[in-house]
Amino acid sequence: MLRNSLVRRVGAVVAAISIVALINIVVSLAVSGSIQGSATAINVAGSLRMQSFQMLAQWQRLEPAEISGSTAWEKTLDRFSERLGNGALIEALPSSPDHPLAQQHSAISDFWESDLKPLFRQAPPSVSPELVREQVSTLVGKIETLVSLMEQRTEARIQLMNLVQITSLAITVLVIIALFFDTKNRVVRPLNRLLGIAQAVARKDFSQRSGLHGEDELSRLGMAFDQMTSQLAISYRNLETEATEKTRELERSHAALQLLHSASRSLYSTGDLCAGAMPLLHNLEELLGIGPIRLFLHDKNSPEPVEALTTATKARPYYCRDHDCNACLVSPHAMEDSPGEGSDDRRLLLPIRTGNSLLGTLEAWYPGDHKLPETSRHLLETLTDQLATAIFLQRQMTEEQRLTLAEERAVIARELHDSLAQSLSYLKMQVARLRRLEITPDNASRHSDILDELSTGLNSAYRQLRELLTTFRLKLDTPDLGTALKETVVEFSERLQNPVQLTYQLPPQILSANEEIHVLQIIREALANAVKHAEPTWVEVSVTFVSPRVEATISDNGKGLPDTGQPPQHYGLIIMNDRARTLGGRLSVRNREQGGVVVELAFVPTSRHLITSQSHSESTISEES
Repeated sequence: MLRNSLVRRVGAVVAAISIVALINIVVSLAVSGSIQGSATAINVAGSLRMQSFQMLAQWQRLEPAEISGSTAWEKTLDRFSERLGNGALIEALPSSPDHPLAQQHSAISDFWESDLKPLFRQAPPSVSPELVREQVSTLVGKIETLVSLMEQRTEARIQLMNLVQITSLAITVLVIIALFFDTKNRVVRPLNRLLGIAQAVARKDFSQRSGLHGEDELSRLGMAFDQMTSQLAISYRNLETEATEKTRELERSHAALQLLHSASRSLYSTGDLCAGAMPLLHNLEELLGIGPIRLFLHDKNSPEPVEALTTATKARPYYCRDHDCNACLVSPHAMEDSPGEGSDDRRLLLPIRTGNSLLGTLEAWYPGDHKLPETSRHLLETLTDQLATAIFLQRQMTEEQRLTLAEERAVIARELHDSLAQSLSYLKMQVARLRRLEITPDNASRHSDILDELSTGLNSAYRQLRELLTTFRLKLDTPDLGTALKETVVEFSERLQNPVQLTYQLPPQILSANEEIHVLQIIREALANAVKHAEPTWVEVSVTFVSPRVEATISDNGKGLPDTGQPPQHYGLIIMNDRARTLGGRLSVRNREQGGVVVELAFVPTSRHLITSQSHSESTISEES
């Protein structure tokens, strides 16, 4: 039980009032018991005084003979003695013989028996009447003193009882007043304070405190209320924070869904993944508080995933084809502050896949001290689905473009073969017939020159036509340009009987199908010229990417070009220049200082296409720190 318990204090007050009431009752009972019979004793004592005067008067009237030896007079005297020893009077006297009242009664009895009673038994003139009256007066005085002492004793006891009652009343009133103030201070005010706190809590005001400190129940209840309101304030703030965060998250999710919906059209409609996805990724980073985001595509001819898109980089990426765009470029200082390897931030890896085909991986960085919400994760997964669809559709478009281009060239080659090629063959046969005819001596020289010129022109036209037919029929049966160049190098190494060196440093699938064919044909034409005319012992082919240009170089240590430049009736360089102009680049053919010829091609790819996907049986979502 508490030390200052309200129950204990109320019990103490009730006990105090009960004790005071019990003392009052006991004292009242004792006093009333002690004064019981006092009135009778006082009456008896008062009657003794009257009887004394009556006996004096009767003694004076009696004759001497009626006094001496009179039985009646003796009975009168005995009645006085009996009244003096009356039981009520004796009971009213204190038990202690030393008490003044007991001593006064004893003195009256002794005076009566020894002094006055013997005088009443004598008749005049044996005794003087004045002496008797004087003795009677003395007895009456003593009786009055006894009566006075008895009255004083009774009044003292009554006053004591009144004092006890007044004291009990005062103590009770003081206890009640103390209880009132104690109840007001320790019960009413704390209850009102607790009621105010409860009403404040109902108004969502958790700042109120009881300020109660003590060991009683209401103080403990007040401290419990304070702790409860503190916990409620924390819980309410947490709930408000969570509700606000959920609301913001829902708003971000709604905005992200709207963004995904609006951006999906541009992502599918544009052929450029960077132009279609970059605004979407930037807005998504701002909405979700993440970043940077990187896209890696898988290529079966590349051992490592190839970066195809990033939202933050210090240098312009190799795949960028719009050098007026700075969407992904950030300052070195900002790049150092952004998440990355070795930091405390975390990254989420999401597969980009369609069916069982894994096309790539989306890498999203986010702060390590915050957990990525599930809604944000779902939005990123939705983004990967859209990217997978866009990549798959772009791959289909690329394949369709390749097939369409191959079909168109096959049709053109077939038409040329069926029309112009047959006509040129017919003309060549006719020139051969003319050579067999007999010519007059006068026209023989002129006729021979005309035939030679006609034959040379036909042979050149036929060779050019065959080159065109070869070009139109040429298609990349290999997976990419690098593999086709390796096969080309092997082919010309056998024809040259010397190894042809190859340096290939192009990112995967940076060229379109048409660009790959043009680059391959230019390299083949340069190698063919080196084999036919230069007689080299060393040939090197280099294809590199220096952002944003693709540079192809074919060098040899052969005879070199004649001083007059291109040989007459040779259309190979013309076709190579036409191809370079088709690519939007430039072609340079010049002699090397060390000997031989160097052919240089440089152009900027007109478009960037997606990387062919790789098939996988399963893919997973991973999260790393």
